[in-house]
Amino acid sequence: MGSWLVRRRLTHIATRLRKLRDELAVVDEQLAHLRDDAEDLAVRAVVAESPAASVESNDARKHVDAMLRHRQHVMAEITELELRQDELLDQLTG
Repeated sequence: MGSWLVRRRLTHIATRLRKLRDELAVVDEQLAHLRDDAEDLAVRAVVAESPAASVESNDARKHVDAMLRHRQHVMAEITELELRQDELLDQLTG
């Protein structure tokens, strides 16, 4: 593969990695907020002992779980791109 093509792919990967890392920072911030809310709602559900409070607490926990899955997806994509970047750098220098 020509070095210009490898460099072009490396540039594309670097751009994508930067965007994913920015997204990861936002996800981590949102996750912290969602966890705090879920913990507060769980305590309220225990104190209130009402079905509505339990439903609200369960919904908040589902949001946390969904954000965790999204975070795992972003992390997996970052890992995959970093491996591809390493392969391309090896091609470029080898």
